[in-house]
Amino acid sequence: MSSNQSLIIKNINVYAEDQVFPNGYIKIVNGKIVEIGTDVSNQLKNEETEIIKFTPAYNLIPGAIDMHIHGVNGADTMDATEKALNIITATLPQEGTTSFLATTMTQSKKAIEDALENAAHYIVKKQTVGQAEILGIHLEGPFISPKRAGAQPTNHIIEPNIDLFKQWQSLAKGTIKQVTLAPEEGEGIDFINYLHDTNVVASIGHTDATYQEVDQAIKAGATQVTHLYNGMRGLHHREPGILGAALLRDELFAEMIVDGIHAVPEMIQLAYKMKTSKRVILITDSMRAKCLKNGVYDLGGQEVIVNGEKATLANGSLAGSILKMKDAMKNMLSFSKCTLQDVIQMAAVNPAKQLSVFDRKGSLAVGKDADFVILDENYDVVMTFCRGKLAYKKSEQRQV
Repeated sequence: MSSNQSLIIKNINVYAEDQVFPNGYIKIVNGKIVEIGTDVSNQLKNEETEIIKFTPAYNLIPGAIDMHIHGVNGADTMDATEKALNIITATLPQEGTTSFLATTMTQSKKAIEDALENAAHYIVKKQTVGQAEILGIHLEGPFISPKRAGAQPTNHIIEPNIDLFKQWQSLAKGTIKQVTLAPEEGEGIDFINYLHDTNVVASIGHTDATYQEVDQAIKAGATQVTHLYNGMRGLHHREPGILGAALLRDELFAEMIVDGIHAVPEMIQLAYKMKTSKRVILITDSMRAKCLKNGVYDLGGQEVIVNGEKATLANGSLAGSILKMKDAMKNMLSFSKCTLQDVIQMAAVNPAKQLSVFDRKGSLAVGKDADFVILDENYDVVMTFCRGKLAYKKSEQRQV
């Protein structure tokens, strides 16, 4: 598809922002959505138009936005190389992800700074149409609780530090869009206040916070919880803790790793009933071993053993995931009995709104970026388009 050519995909169920168009069509010009509807006949004349025709068994949905992903296919954000980010942005469309936050982890200050500088340069100078777009950086750690470190190296954990963050945000050219932190540590509440005032998502995670401390964090501007159930104080009938607050408080979005391992299906169902699709965000939290074979891999300088669907440290602690977004969506449909529209809300709409990019991402509407995914009747990814350009096509797919 050349830059001056338009593309029409038709005879497909189009999940637009405000309604579903059965047997509908979508038209793209110069990477933007220009039309969505059901009657495409008037658009097929006198234009240099590429047409892709499906059947109503297929669904066209917005591309997923993964707010929490470390790596895939042998590459990790902490590698701090252009090559690593190229691998990630080129691979993610295979699983239906069209944009994401490059996620760091607790490491030495130099390692974090190298990763921030590299990611910022890539975001500003190296983004490529036809690959997943990096919307910014998610700083996971080092401002977390040693009690709830999980797979984060405890020797590099430090207390929340506004001055240090200011330096890092400057180094990152303002591209840090989310910070995971423990509000009960040091000046955590003041830090959350600062993040809120500078339009950075403050996400409570790797934390031993009590319900009262979470309440203070919410008042300071916290709006999200990092990977619900994992890396946090559990629920107790005399101390609801962060988990109780996450489930009860409508102010908080809840990230969820829906692989059936980080939380069993029944707990996913419980969270969904409490939060609804309006307050859940599907993430993968995947590390470099995703898309690779069983073996031993690196995560923040630590050895991670991947066996089957599970990634763990030597002590058995879960170490990120190898979950693909397409599987997270399918699992959510199965575990919660929600609808595809609910999944779109959790995988695309909610993260776009949290990251203040809903004006151009997160739904299918005229004027927005043409980031979309085509699913077959089994909800498997057939094609992915990133800003109007084909980024992935299932090899055995036959156009009909």
